[in-house]
Amino acid sequence: RAGAITGVETPFLTSVGKGKAENTLHEWQTDTLAAATTNAQIEGDDINALTATATVRVQNYMQISTKAVVVSGTMDAVLKAGRKSELAYQLAKRGKELKRDMEQTLTQNQAGNAGSASVGRKTRALENWYATNTSGGTSYATATGITATATDGTVRPFTESLLKTVLKSVFASGGDPTMLMVGPFNKQVVSSFTGNATRFDKSEDKKLIAAIDVYASDYGEIKVVPNRFTRERTAHVLDLDYWSVSYLRPIQTSDIAKTGDSEKKFMVVEYGLESRNEGASGVIADISTS
Repeated sequence: RAGAITGVETPFLTSVGKGKAENTLHEWQTDTLAAATTNAQIEGDDINALTATATVRVQNYMQISTKAVVVSGTMDAVLKAGRKSELAYQLAKRGKELKRDMEQTLTQNQAGNAGSASVGRKTRALENWYATNTSGGTSYATATGITATATDGTVRPFTESLLKTVLKSVFASGGDPTMLMVGPFNKQVVSSFTGNATRFDKSEDKKLIAAIDVYASDYGEIKVVPNRFTRERTAHVLDLDYWSVSYLRPIQTSDIAKTGDSEKKFMVVEYGLESRNEGASGVIADISTS
């Protein structure tokens, strides 16, 4: 058996939807419902003048991530303790590593980049989509576009009051958040909140491997999920229905030409983060990390 201990859970990647991209610059449309009104009409009256609100065209770049596997003929031939095929083991291991790389990329403060002959394309990551329901320290600023990053502010303690403020803002914007995603330290901080009165082990949830705590908010119960790969200074309040990872090329494995006494494989994925409406989620930025 392998001796290394590494976390392989990818809560964000696993929980959001999957989409299909058709170009390296992926585009989609977002829309919102009109504000609710009393809407009382006169009996038999003619229909009011119709107005149409244009949808908004949104973009993100597709990022390429790769892993390579090289196994010597000897390694695949000798008797191995605990596994039958070294090549199969290495492929499975690299696949987990690739998903970990994707999880970290998707949840960071990373700006989109069109790439060049010498620079790989980068997808606009989660922290750079927030604009409506935000709470940050002094000097915090949201990203101003696909190629910009959010500006980090002065760090302050993560309090229940900050969480409640963002939850209220998300609800008022029409969102129904179901997940609070935080780093390991701030997962312990959330456990001390008084609203976190309801806790249970959601072991039957096959999408998320770890035990899940539930924060009982004024707007419903929210799963509190620790993430090893997100930035500790950021807490994400997520309505998962409005996030998706779109694939130009899903994870695929291909053979590399044999040039000696070894088997070579190449794994590649081309993907990007799709925000269907950032106003359905929120962020508490610039929170203490220790």
